[in-house]
Amino acid sequence: MTSASASAVAAGAGAAAGASAAAAGAAATAVERGGSTSSRALFPKGPSFTLDDFSSKDFIVRDFVDSLADTAVPANRRSGPSSSHAFDPKPLIRTFENALGQLGTLSEQLQEKESELLSQVRRAEIQHDQTLDTLGRKLDQSMAQFEALDLTLNNPASADANGNVAATNGNIAVQIGEKLEELDRKRRKAQDANFLIQCWIEVTETGQLTSLEEIQRQGGAENKIRCAVIARQMMRISQRLDPLSWGHQAANGIRGNGLANGTTATATAAATATATATATAAAAAAAAAAPKHNTREVLEKFSELLEQDLLKQFNNSYRRQNFDDMLECAKVLHDFNGGASVIAAFVNQHQFFIDRDQLITDEVTTDGETWDQLADPDSDPPGVEPSLQSLVDEVKIVMQEESFIIKRAFPYYEIVLAKFIQRVFQQSIQQRLEMVLDKATTISSLAYLRSLHASRSYIGALVEDLKTHGLTEHPEPCSTQISQALDQQLEELFVPYLVGNSYIDRERRSLEEMYNSLLFKFTLYHSRRKKAPTGFMAAIAQQGTQLLATAKDAYMERLDSSELTPTQKAMMLRVAGLQDNSSNKNEIEVSEEHGVLSVAYAKRMIIWLAESVRRTLEMGSASETPKDVNVLLNLLLTSMGQVYVETALDAALDSATSQENVKAEPDLSYLPHIRPAVTITNIMSRFITTVLIRLAESNTTVRRSMESQTKAAIEATERKTNAVMKSTMDVVINWVTKTLAQQKKLDFRPKDNDLEGLVDSLQTPTCQAICTFLSSKVAALSAQAIDGHNLEMFSSELALVIHRLLFEHFKKFPVNATGGLMVTKDIAKYVSTVKEWPLAKDVEQMVELLTEVGYLFIIGPEALRERSRNLAASSSPSSSSSAGAGAGAGAGRKLQKADFKAFVQKREDASSVGIQSVLAGL
Repeated sequence: MTSASASAVAAGAGAAAGASAAAAGAAATAVERGGSTSSRALFPKGPSFTLDDFSSKDFIVRDFVDSLADTAVPANRRSGPSSSHAFDPKPLIRTFENALGQLGTLSEQLQEKESELLSQVRRAEIQHDQTLDTLGRKLDQSMAQFEALDLTLNNPASADANGNVAATNGNIAVQIGEKLEELDRKRRKAQDANFLIQCWIEVTETGQLTSLEEIQRQGGAENKIRCAVIARQMMRISQRLDPLSWGHQAANGIRGNGLANGTTATATAAATATATATATAAAAAAAAAAPKHNTREVLEKFSELLEQDLLKQFNNSYRRQNFDDMLECAKVLHDFNGGASVIAAFVNQHQFFIDRDQLITDEVTTDGETWDQLADPDSDPPGVEPSLQSLVDEVKIVMQEESFIIKRAFPYYEIVLAKFIQRVFQQSIQQRLEMVLDKATTISSLAYLRSLHASRSYIGALVEDLKTHGLTEHPEPCSTQISQALDQQLEELFVPYLVGNSYIDRERRSLEEMYNSLLFKFTLYHSRRKKAPTGFMAAIAQQGTQLLATAKDAYMERLDSSELTPTQKAMMLRVAGLQDNSSNKNEIEVSEEHGVLSVAYAKRMIIWLAESVRRTLEMGSASETPKDVNVLLNLLLTSMGQVYVETALDAALDSATSQENVKAEPDLSYLPHIRPAVTITNIMSRFITTVLIRLAESNTTVRRSMESQTKAAIEATERKTNAVMKSTMDVVINWVTKTLAQQKKLDFRPKDNDLEGLVDSLQTPTCQAICTFLSSKVAALSAQAIDGHNLEMFSSELALVIHRLLFEHFKKFPVNATGGLMVTKDIAKYVSTVKEWPLAKDVEQMVELLTEVGYLFIIGPEALRERSRNLAASSSPSSSSSAGAGAGAGAGRKLQKADFKAFVQKREDASSVGIQSVLAGL
C-alpha cells in the first residue's frame, strides 16, 4: 500500500474511531438505564473486516454504514409492520460499537505500517545519495585518466621530474612502420640500381640484354611492366653515358622509336625512376671506357620487339575476348609509351573500319524518284539518304558494343573511346556524307540543302542517343568528356558547310530561284503590259518596274546557265509552267490570267520559306539566327511584297487612272484583284510577326530593323491599295457626273402627247443607266475587292458624293405635274440602289433625305407649307451641299430653306398664289 493510500485509510479510520467513541458513550448510558449487561450475549456479534475492505477503489462510506445498519436488525424484524414492534436501538449500538473497535485497531495497524514505510524511504534516499557521490568520483577519475592518455598519445616525448626527455609509447608503432617502409624502399632502390648497372654492363660489354630477356620470357603482367620500365630507364642512361650512339640528337633528348620518357605510374616504375640517378652515377664508373656496342640500337631493337610482342598479345586476347589479358597489355603499353601504339592498333584494325573501307567506294544508289522528290519544292523531303542512314545505324550499334569492350580492356578507356569516336566520324561518316552531298549537288540546290539538313538531323539524333545510352557509363548517361567529344565531332563534321554566311546564302539563292520560277509568267505579263504614260504614281512605281525586270532577267539567266543541272532546270520549268523548248522569253505566251494574284501561289511561297526557316534554325547557331532570318525577311518582302503584290496593285492603279476621263462606261474589272492582294499581305504579315520577328528577339537591333522594314512594306501596300480605291472613286464619280449631264432638259416636263410612253417607263434612261452601273458594276466589284469596315467606308464616301451630285442635279430641271412623278421614281431608284450598299447610319439618313426632295415636286401648297415648318436654317443656297459632303452629326438631316426654295421654284406652278405664299413665308 502506498503512503498516500495509508494516509487516506488512517484518516478514515480516525473518523470512524471518533464516531465509535461517541456511540460507545451512548451505549454505556443506555446500559446503565436499562439494567444488567449480561443480556448482550443474546444478540449476534457485528461483522468483522480488515484493511483490504477499505483499499478498494469502489469503497463508499455511505454504503459501508448502510451495510452495518442492515446487519444489526434481525431478519424477522425487518419485514414486519412497524406498528407491531417498537424501535430497539440496541442492536445498532452494539453493531457500531463493534465496528468502531475494529476501526480503531485497523487505524493503529495502519499508522505502524506508515511509520515503517517512511523510515524505509529515508534509508533508501540516504543510500541513493551515497551511490551518486561514488559514481561521480569514479567518472571524474575516468575523465582524468582519458585526458592523461590523450595527452600522452599527442605528445610523443615528455620531460620527467629530472628534466630528461623520455619517448612515450604513443606513436612508436607508426614510427616503426614508417621506418620499415623507408628501409624497404631503399632496399628496392638498391636492387633496382644494381639490376640497372648489371643490364648496362651487359649491353655495353656484350651488346645483349640477357637479364631483361629472361624477365620477359618469364611472362606475367608485373614482369612485362618491369621490362618496359627498365628499358625506358636504360634508354635514359644511354643518352647520358653513351652520347656517341645518339649523335648530335643526344642533347635534345630525342626519344627512340617514339618511346616516352615520362615517369611511370606504377610502384615499380616509381622506384626505378627514383633509382635512376643512383644507377647512372654508379654506372658512370663502369663506363669510364667507351662502350663496345651501340647501346641505342640495342635498346631500340629490344623496345621494338617488346612493343610488338605486347601488341601481338593484345590482338590475340582481343580475338579470344580475353579482356583481363587485354587490360594487362594495355597497362604495360601505357607505362611503356603512353599507350599510343595499342590505341592505334585497336582502332585501326577494327573490323568495322576494314569492312567500311571496302564499301566506301560504293556509289550513292538512291533511285531517281527519291532525288526528284528531293528537288521538288512542293514535295515533302524524303529524309536521310539510305546508305548514310545504314551507316549511322551501324555506327550506333558498333559504338554501344565496343564501348563495353573498351571499358574492360583499357584502364584509360575514355581516351580510347574518344579516339574511336574521332575515327568513326572523321573517316566513315564524313566520307559517306561527302559522297551524299556531292550527289545532291548534281541534282539541285534544294536537294543539296535538304540532304544536308536531313543528314545533320539524323547524325545529331545519333549523338543524342549515344549520350543517353552512356556508352562506357551505361546505363547512366555519358560522362562529360565523352559528351564533349561527341559534340565536337558533330560540329567539326558540318563546319565546312556552315562556315560564315555560306549556308544562309545557299538558302537565299535557292528560294530566289523558286520564287523567280513561280512568278516568271506573272513578271513577264506585267513587263509586257502597257504602263500609264505619266503621273506621280508612275514615278513611285518605277522601283517596282526595275524589280520586275531584275526578277525576270535573273530567271532567264539562271535557266541558261551552264551550272544548272538537268533536274534543277526541269524543276524550274515545271514551277514556272513552261515547256523545255520555250526558253526564249519572246516566244512565251502569257494571258491576263497570268497577271492576276493567286493566294495559292503565296501559300506555296510561305511554305517554301517556312521549310527554309526550319532548316536554318536546326543547322545554324542561336547567335546567328536573328541575322539569318533577317536575310530571309528581306527576300520575302522583295519577292512577295514588291515583285508580286505591289506590282499587281500598280497594274490596278494604272487601269483605274487610265479610265478617269474615258467617254465610255469604265471597266472596273481590276477591282477584284485587290482582295487577293490584301489577303496575301495579311498572310505575309502574320508569318513575319509570329515566326521571323520572334526568332530575332535575342538581338534587339536586328529585331527593330525587321519590324521597321515590315511596317514600311505593309504601309506601302496600304498606300497603293488606298490609291487604287481613291482612283476608282474618281472614275465612278466622273462617270456618274457625265451621265447626269446627259439628262435631257425636258425629261421632267413631258408634253401631254408623251404621257402614254411615260406611264409605262419606271425611270428616265439616265437614272436607269446610272443605277445599273452602280449596282452591277460598282457595288458588286467593290464587294469583291474589299469587305468589312473598309467596304463601309468606301460605300459611305461614294454615297455622300452621289448624294451631293443628285442634290444639285434636280435643281437644274423644270418639273411639271407629270414630271414630278418621274422625279419621284428616279429618286426612289437612286435611293434604293445606294441603300443596298453597306452604309454608315448617318450617311443612310442623308440618302433618305433625297426622298423628301421628290415629294416637293408633287404635293400641294398646303402640304408644302407644312413641310416648310421643319426646315433647317441656312445662310446660303450652297449650305446643303457642304452639309451633305461633310456628313456632320447634325448637318443635312433636315432639308434647308435655301434648298427647299430652289427645288420648289423649279415647279411649273411655282408662280401660283399658293406656292408664292409658301415661299414668302420662309
